[in-house]
Amino acid sequence: MEDKEIILRKVKNVLEQVRPYLQQDGGDVNFVELTDDMVVMVELTGACGNCPHSTMTLKNGIETVMKKAIPEIKAVERVQSLEL
Repeated sequence: MEDKEIILRKVKNVLEQVRPYLQQDGGDVNFVELTDDMVVMVELTGACGNCPHSTMTLKNGIETVMKKAIPEIKAVERVQSLEL
């Protein structure tokens, strides 16, 4: 397995690539953590933070792109936003 720092840089790069698509709809994604078992934790913000389609965006969009670009990644999971 690649060094976790290298994978972390790749994860952040992928998020930068998908960010413009989310921003087009008034949303955004923030990196939170890369767990030891290769799960990427993200926070969806803006319009994506409370959109009823956010799970689909996360799994069919972000996770699909992430796993294709970085096969070591097992999943992308969402943490709840602290925005009110």
